[in-house]
Amino acid sequence: MKYTVDKKEQYVIFTPMEEKLDSSLSPVLKSELLTVLAEGYQNLILDMANVKYADSSGLSALLTGHREYSRSGGIFIISSAQDHVKKLVQISMLDKVLNIVDNLEEAAEAIFIHEIENGSAEEEEED
Repeated sequence: MKYTVDKKEQYVIFTPMEEKLDSSLSPVLKSELLTVLAEGYQNLILDMANVKYADSSGLSALLTGHREYSRSGGIFIISSAQDHVKKLVQISMLDKVLNIVDNLEEAAEAIFIHEIENGSAEEEEED
């Protein structure tokens, strides 16, 4: 699987350079997403701009990312999804579960808001 990883201070942008996210690539994607999490990055933006097709195993990889990053206290955001992928997510009713935004700017803003909300929640617990 071809992809790029852009590590920022608060998050990582993971960009698959593949047109299809199917059963041949989904296990690799899951593994790479978990590797980034294990490196200590709790917030990830999955830039889906190049992905034109996904199947149920692709959705499974997205759900795994969402679950594991949420479990760590971070946030998993899907950015720039193409029409086919958006429709599949909506048909599966996963648009109610997954964090999906239109572009990288909105994704970065969502992470910023998440960090502020988490920071204030942690401060309240300390009081």
